[in-house]
Amino acid sequence: MNLTLKIWRQKDANDKGKIVDYPMSDVSPDMSFLEMLDVLNQELIDKNEEPIAFDHDCREGICGMCSMYVNGRAHGPDSMVTVCQLHMRSFNDGDTIFIEPWRATAFPVIKDLIVDRSAFDRIQHAGGFISVNTSGNTQDANAIPIEKHNADMAFDAATCIGCGACVASCKNSSAMLFVSAKVSQFALLPQGQVEATDRVLNMVKQMDEEGFGNCTNTGACEVECPKGISLENIARMNREYLAASFKG
Repeated sequence: MNLTLKIWRQKDANDKGKIVDYPMSDVSPDMSFLEMLDVLNQELIDKNEEPIAFDHDCREGICGMCSMYVNGRAHGPDSMVTVCQLHMRSFNDGDTIFIEPWRATAFPVIKDLIVDRSAFDRIQHAGGFISVNTSGNTQDANAIPIEKHNADMAFDAATCIGCGACVASCKNSSAMLFVSAKVSQFALLPQGQVEATDRVLNMVKQMDEEGFGNCTNTGACEVECPKGISLENIARMNREYLAASFKG
């Protein structure tokens, strides 16, 4: 296939940035999207030009680092996949493809297609964990009976990879789907009840401090989430937050 790539180039957070055109030829439909970018970068390196900076790690749809807009959609035109799982057979010969970084105040651009998503880490640090006594008296998790339905819902919430597609897709740049998934995976389990009140209050507070917008139930986050995290988690977090506010 012959393609025209329009890629956002930005030297650093202070640079204005711009779209640069890159023609590509002989692109195999069996390439993954990131492999196609690898080929382009090798061509740029061979011409002594600056390669395009983009995040990647596992390339198996697990780490969530390959976060970018492809033709205006988070992770591209396919559903329930990350960019690394997107293949060039999703495009046609002669297509023009726009590739841009996430656009959110809380996700400032570091360089080209890489954004700083450490805001998610700080929200996690505020309460997205369970404190465990590791003094030698720990109890086997399987010894605690958990209703199958709750266990399944907790597992579904825990599949969130923190890629930020929910923020990128939301017109308000809200992180509610991400935060609610991290709250829900513990709110549904007995191990998470001890710190439940502090967890939801601290994580929501940190989310607000990071500059994410409010949720207006548009639903774009669920549609574009590569793991299909449900909006039901936002409703659960709202209930947890309301109950914690009365306790606190």
